Amino acid sequence: MRATIEELPKLTANFARPARTRVFKGGRGSGKTRGLAKRSALRIYQLAEMGVEGVFLASREHLNSLDESSMEEIKASIRSEPWLADYFDIGEKYIRTRNRRISYAFAGLRHNLDSIKSKARIIGNWTDEAESVSEIAWRKLIPTLREEGPGWHVENWISYNPESPDSATHKRFVLNRPEDCIVTNINWSDNPWFPRVLDKERRDDQRKRPETYEHVWNGAFLTMTDAQIFNGKFVVDDFEPDEEWDGPYHGGDFGFSQDPAAAVRCWIGHDPYARDGMGPEGYGDNCLWIEYEAGKIALELDDYATFIGDRIPDFAKYVARWDSAQPGMISHIKRHGLPRTEAVEKWPGSVEDGIAFVRNFDRVIIHSRCTETAREHRLYSYKVDPRSQDVLPLVVDKHNHYIDAIRYALAPMIKASLKTGWVLTR
Repeated sequence: MRATIEELPKLTANFARPARTRVFKGGRGSGKTRGLAKRSALRIYQLAEMGVEGVFLASREHLNSLDESSMEEIKASIRSEPWLADYFDIGEKYIRTRNRRISYAFAGLRHNLDSIKSKARIIGNWTDEAESVSEIAWRKLIPTLREEGPGWHVENWISYNPESPDSATHKRFVLNRPEDCIVTNINWSDNPWFPRVLDKERRDDQRKRPETYEHVWNGAFLTMTDAQIFNGKFVVDDFEPDEEWDGPYHGGDFGFSQDPAAAVRCWIGHDPYARDGMGPEGYGDNCLWIEYEAGKIALELDDYATFIGDRIPDFAKYVARWDSAQPGMISHIKRHGLPRTEAVEKWPGSVEDGIAFVRNFDRVIIHSRCTETAREHRLYSYKVDPRSQDVLPLVVDKHNHYIDAIRYALAPMIKASLKTGWVLTR
């Protein structure tokens, strides 16, 4: 059969040439995620019609549940084309061809890949949000992508918004580009269907947040400047809590409209791990450790306990401090599975005091599974004057949902530090 598909021109150009690895990188609003979701369905259709059987992997480094996967994006893309919708069987927790030859598998590369590759033949992979994927995860995935047959071979697709030139993804696939790899830069200006509502937000960022505009919208690396509040203060690293640490401390920020509900678990303590080149104390004697995060847009209050509990072990067993702006929401989640919830005490200047408190730690160590927390620590910024480019002592109220949750978790210590002068004198 023949069908006409509307597609981003840059995607069409990439797929017009044969390749084993296809990389799509760029800023927000480019349409690359929706475009690759539809392309994955087209690829599966083509292979299934050739008689190929197996699974097409839709992966990320860490994947705790289908809610965090690309499943809904893929479903929407398939349903947008009636003939594709007729070809696929779509259930609540699965997507497969009606002839049962190929199905999607949704996996975290760190922990779920082994179980999938032991049960099925992987005939393709698409890793979305790949900026934070570690070299360990890539080394685990690449050898599994080896299937081929008459007229086809397995392809590896990678999409991400660049942040650091030192990321494992950039080093492996761009800086040291393998043979048979096509890299495509794609941004909002390459999207013929760029939404007006996003364009309004883009222009607003261009005027008011020039320090992060090029990164967010044009796919530039996030250049750390004096405007970035936690510049030089945090690292991303795997760890296990030490028995001598204080905590755990739990905090949460309610979601509103398009803002995610966010919750975290953190600890305070010394670094028990020796690391090359860092001296016997490692990261320091007094560190903040962010162990777990949980977050979702449009999370119903009735679902907070289950959703967070699936991602942060034993969350309900500990005191958790939440934004006190909505007392009714505090009361609701206390009655629906989070009985130890408390409203955090706020005061004038509490945001700035929280920033000062966190910056006084020797280092903030964010576990690699906490991808959104790490992202916010990169983007959280002071305002910059658009004319003089001076950094202003005003915090941009953006990229702060998980950071606010951390601040609420630490609120009693922050408040106590104001009385002792620890924040100013330590």
